[in-house]
Amino acid sequence: MRARSVAAARDWLGTPYRHQASLQGQGADCLGLVRGVWRELFGVEPQAAPPYQPDWAEVGGEETLLQAARRWMTEIPVESACAGDVLLFRMASGSPVKHCAIMSEGSMAAQSQPRMIHAYWGRSVVESWLGSWWRRRAVAAFAWPSRKIERKVG
Repeated sequence: MRARSVAAARDWLGTPYRHQASLQGQGADCLGLVRGVWRELFGVEPQAAPPYQPDWAEVGGEETLLQAARRWMTEIPVESACAGDVLLFRMASGSPVKHCAIMSEGSMAAQSQPRMIHAYWGRSVVESWLGSWWRRRAVAAFAWPSRKIERKVG
């Protein structure tokens, strides 16, 4: 599953950044990338993403992204994350989780330099180094589910 998620995420490289979009080659934000990889791996998403503004975390202050990840994926220790796992980040201390990425190489525990694939504001879906700046902000990690999850209606 991890190798499939990395391959699927790499297919999104170069997709322009578009807030709240999730269309390979046309536009995606960080959540849209993870949603697109979910569709590639499992088919229909288990829950529709509600509309959200770019400043949703700062305004609402709720852990919406973290709660959704915990509902649909398997949480693992951040230091155990490796290629294929999903990472969640706090962009500022005390703020809600607001960014997500898929690790593409290495592991959080290794001394080597791991990499991640994410949609970067103002740019596109990119594969970049998971350096100390990002590592300090990583607060949760998730493995993909081991089986298809049926979509909840309502």
